[in-house]
Amino acid sequence: MKPLDPRLLRHARAARSYIALTVVLGTVVAALVVAQALLLAHALAAAVHDGATLAEIGPQVVWIAAVVAVRALVAGVQERFAHRAATRVIGDLRAQLVERSALLGPRWTVEGDGSRVVTLATRGIDALEPYFVRYLPQLVLAATVTPATLVVILGLDWVSAAIVAGTIPLVPLFMVLVGRLTQGRSERGLRVMQRLGSQVLDLLAGLATLRAFGRELGPVARVRELGDAHRRATMGTLRVAFLSGMVLELLTTLSVALVAVGIGLRLVYGELDLVTGLAVLVLAPEVYLPLRQVGAQFHASTDGVAAAEQVFAVLETPLPARGTRPAPDLRTASLRLRGVGVRAPGRDVLAPAGLDLDVRPGRVVALTGPSGSGKTTAVDVLLGLVRPDHGTVELVAPDGTATALADVDPTTFWAQLTWLPQRPLLEPGTLADVVTGGADVTPGRRDAAAALTGLDAVVAAAPLGWATPVGRGGDGLSVGQRQRAALTRALLGTAPLVVLDEPTAHLDAAGEQVVLDAVAALREAGRTVVLVAHRASLVAVADEVVAVRPAELPAGLSPGAGPSAARPEVVA
Repeated sequence: MKPLDPRLLRHARAARSYIALTVVLGTVVAALVVAQALLLAHALAAAVHDGATLAEIGPQVVWIAAVVAVRALVAGVQERFAHRAATRVIGDLRAQLVERSALLGPRWTVEGDGSRVVTLATRGIDALEPYFVRYLPQLVLAATVTPATLVVILGLDWVSAAIVAGTIPLVPLFMVLVGRLTQGRSERGLRVMQRLGSQVLDLLAGLATLRAFGRELGPVARVRELGDAHRRATMGTLRVAFLSGMVLELLTTLSVALVAVGIGLRLVYGELDLVTGLAVLVLAPEVYLPLRQVGAQFHASTDGVAAAEQVFAVLETPLPARGTRPAPDLRTASLRLRGVGVRAPGRDVLAPAGLDLDVRPGRVVALTGPSGSGKTTAVDVLLGLVRPDHGTVELVAPDGTATALADVDPTTFWAQLTWLPQRPLLEPGTLADVVTGGADVTPGRRDAAAALTGLDAVVAAAPLGWATPVGRGGDGLSVGQRQRAALTRALLGTAPLVVLDEPTAHLDAAGEQVVLDAVAALREAGRTVVLVAHRASLVAVADEVVAVRPAELPAGLSPGAGPSAARPEVVA
């Protein structure tokens, strides 16, 4: 990323006001630096050369103290607003990253390494804070204080100004040389951290299965190896940062020494007055200080800059085209899938393959098949979250008019359906808010739905009843209780189409009966239900059962060529 990437100002509005404030404060600091140097030079010259007493230079000392106090105040204001701006910018970018990933769809998340995006949205983007708090202010000071002090030195002593102007370019030159090496190390460190995060997330997701087979300790060596690799990459970056800091300190110290030697010699031979010499000596380190700080803070910001580059890459990924036609009323319209096939990410397999499916109003349709056959993917296609590689998905009105789902405005389509995934995520709030979704539902209707799903027992056991707080994602409730709460919400909703993805996966026999009763209630209400089912009892309540099957792509066949896959069976 550039020292000040325009994409940062475009995607994070909070950065704009912060940059403006930083420029103003940098200008103030430049004026204070010059004033402090001139006041100090006059006070010291009067005391050393003219023998002035403390009382005689007292006003100048007071002014020097005032300038120092104002500089400290400006630094404090800068620090305070830097932290605020960093928090707001990181929050804005994180929200945009999550929203963009959701809009790109589950297919992109899987193929684009969703765990990498998770790591980026959490720990990765947090590393952007040093860029705002440390690096960016020093960059502004380098653009204001350094030129201002150099101009003042030029007005005081052109010889010293020539020495400073000749040595200043060496500082950014070394910064660029060392920065390129550090940036590469930081990017490698971020990639290692993302791989480590992916491994840990995969391990946590499959921990139950690993424990069932007694293999929960198998990935330990791989996770430890990735952790050591991340540690080595981080320590390598710090090593380069320390070495580059030493190089910059040595370079600027030698440059100031050259100025000091020239001033000393000319003072001895009477070619320069003491006030001018002292002013130049005080100003010379101030010329190099912002540049030194930029070089020192650059290494603290490289991790955040590398993360920001990846965030911008996601934010600038084109979104799939969205339809504009309003969706027909799903209380009377049907969903029709013909020859639908979706290529499984990373495999030469279509899952599902050649899927034919009709979802008619008021009917209960069950999708069955072995694990990996593409049942959940078929649901994603049905919901409009994934576009198939083969086949068509259409909404058919009662008069027979068919509209491709890709041409329909998704907001008008999603407003007419309720989706219950395998692990429902619930919004934070009270238990009553969770099941009603903020809708105006009478207590009697709410209690009747809770009694049907078994949530009434959960409410009765909770100390606060319906006022029991529920955390983000359903925190505070067990998996089974979350499933009951989500089923209750589905019953209380009015969406004509309800999609249940393996609703009995985490429930016992009693919970299974709850789902069967809920499906029966939905059918009686005239609502359409699509089930992804494994258990025979759940399949038995369906009006229509569709067996979903995968198919391998023939060798050398492109995804768009269309394999000769077996059609799924449809059992009336």
